[in-house]
Amino acid sequence: MMSMPAARTVGAAQDPPAAAAQDPSAGAAQDPPAAAAQEPPAEKPARPSFTEFLASIHEEALVRGIRPEVVDAALATVEEPLPVVIERDRSQAETVLPLERYLSRRLTTRLVASAREGFVKQRSLLEKIGAHYGVAPEIIVAIWGLESNFGRFTGVRPTIAALATLAWDERRSALFRGELFAALEILNRGDVELSDMRGSWAGAMGQAQFMPSSYLKFAEDFDGDGRRDIWSSSADVFASIANYLKGHGWTTGQDWGREVRVSEEAAGKISATIAHREGPCKAIRDMTVALPAKEWRQLGVRLANGAPLPADGPDAAMVSGASRHFLVYQNYDALLDYNCSHAYAVSVGLLADRSVPPRRVAADPQPRKASTVE
Repeated sequence: MMSMPAARTVGAAQDPPAAAAQDPSAGAAQDPPAAAAQEPPAEKPARPSFTEFLASIHEEALVRGIRPEVVDAALATVEEPLPVVIERDRSQAETVLPLERYLSRRLTTRLVASAREGFVKQRSLLEKIGAHYGVAPEIIVAIWGLESNFGRFTGVRPTIAALATLAWDERRSALFRGELFAALEILNRGDVELSDMRGSWAGAMGQAQFMPSSYLKFAEDFDGDGRRDIWSSSADVFASIANYLKGHGWTTGQDWGREVRVSEEAAGKISATIAHREGPCKAIRDMTVALPAKEWRQLGVRLANGAPLPADGPDAAMVSGASRHFLVYQNYDALLDYNCSHAYAVSVGLLADRSVPPRRVAADPQPRKASTVE
């Protein structure tokens, strides 16, 4: 997801209080109470068994108003935690692979060709939805392609079992417990049959790969058949992706960013002088603050082809791997909201740039700057 100086850890560089650190007798005149001195450290509560955990989910689901028959049927399909789900949670490619390696593996010639084919085949629908939501059609295609290989693969894991496993696992239990109840609510509303509720190891569903909570907020019934069908309706899939981006601040008419060239000298200057953003996601903390284009130009940043960087461009932050660098605009944040990984968000942007058929680029008075794909 980029490489810049590591964020400082609060308190890591602080020295201990001077009296305690420098005076061996500090505290000797007043010993702590005996009871406090002998009190063992508080033990972490034991994790409940999987059976006990499922019983608690059943009870809370009923309190939340989910029909008993829905809860019974859904949890009856879950017997044991799925080891493969926990294993995948520890080894996500977007966070394990370096940026350059991820891009070279993911953005293949075949993927780019499929993106162009999908764009041409669905052009009319994509442009209609793009205009309705104010989101570039090529961005919709790129997300569709990266999430489900253009609808060819949406995942085979039973969603309830996958989410139950991750909710029971201690690493992110609170997050996935909420997603599990959201999935039960989707079943409660009758949006999808239990047998059809399958997706990724993390519980992401359909061609848009929405987590259940995102489905409840952003899934759209664009074809008007009364169902928000992100599994088999192209109209609903594209509209749901667009609605998600719009709901996360996508600005109509603005690009995502562009690849740039940064010399070793310029990279050193940027690393030493430009601050990083703050945020809950590591990818956000690994990118710089946004600067005016003229400042990036003064720092020695150039276009990918070596030409001078235009000084009148939008404010941009820098995302860097070991050897590749990108100036990203405000819309890039919406891509990070879809998946907070620079490997993912940059892949979406690059694939979008290359998914537009050449004749459309040629007809555009201000063509998009296609970036190099390895």
